[in-house]
Amino acid sequence: MIFILNKHTDPYFNLAAEEYLLKTLKKEVFMLWRNDKAVIVGKNQNTISEIDINYVKEDDIKVVRRITGGGAVFHDLGNINYTYIEKESEGHFNDYQHFTKGLITFLASLNVQAEQTGRNDIVIQEKKICGNAQCVSGDLVMHHGCILYSADLSILTNALKSKEEKYQGRAIKSIVSRVTNIIEYLPFDKISSEEFMIAFGNFMTENNNYDKYELTQEDIEAIEKLVNEKYSTWDWNYGSSPKYTYTNIKKFDFGLVEVSLSTTDGLISGIKIAGDFFGRMDVIELEKLLLGCRHDKEELLEVLNDVEVDNYIVGCQKEQLLDVIL
Repeated sequence: MIFILNKHTDPYFNLAAEEYLLKTLKKEVFMLWRNDKAVIVGKNQNTISEIDINYVKEDDIKVVRRITGGGAVFHDLGNINYTYIEKESEGHFNDYQHFTKGLITFLASLNVQAEQTGRNDIVIQEKKICGNAQCVSGDLVMHHGCILYSADLSILTNALKSKEEKYQGRAIKSIVSRVTNIIEYLPFDKISSEEFMIAFGNFMTENNNYDKYELTQEDIEAIEKLVNEKYSTWDWNYGSSPKYTYTNIKKFDFGLVEVSLSTTDGLISGIKIAGDFFGRMDVIELEKLLLGCRHDKEELLEVLNDVEVDNYIVGCQKEQLLDVIL
């Protein structure tokens, strides 16, 4: 098995690197890596129902879909992520203990007692410090985990502020868990997340005889191609969401506005704007303009750029309507 200490911190690159290693390089791998601020959503989730979309945009948090299931997680440089790729024939798919024992053993060597609980979580004193997920491709299983070492938990809480009462969908909902950072339990002077990652890598290499591997220029170019074609695109990160319906209602000085819509592949497939407002023109015409648009602020703003919303909802500005739609 090869060991990769991946120093890239771009979330698009790192999620693409996992897919490249699994589906193209096809070697058995143990990789450690960190991301700049990002929300990583599960393959089967409705992205927009898992995040506070205004918060992530204002705080420049990237949103990236991964190829494994499970719930949405927040990454920053205080997280260390690990990826295993092994032969599926060894029977390790859904055997989470096989993959989590390395981290648990490493923490024990630091006098930090952790344990696996439930199906896929690692906890310290009943507080979650690592979630895990898996997928299979051909004869390989990929398992990865997100370790909370010194993450900004306040951003985590705000970025993943789901508005579940507004959505009825078929996607898997994230489960809000009590979480904590490993750094709080270290019985010695604190070290940085990068130092922790390097120490974890050294521990795993020494105890498993891994061969160190550096990504080649060919590897990097192939990964960047995957970034451009998939991992940085709206179609993958938002448009791949399962169908869902959305309802929101807000009270303004000019009246009540209620929006109900449905989406398919992230595109608005049905929309109804209702309320006790007045209008010079029939609001049905406004609804027609929005059909087929992405459920996304930038595209909706572009569509409404030359539209006088006030003609359909007297007193309403574009931004106010978008606030209800989103």
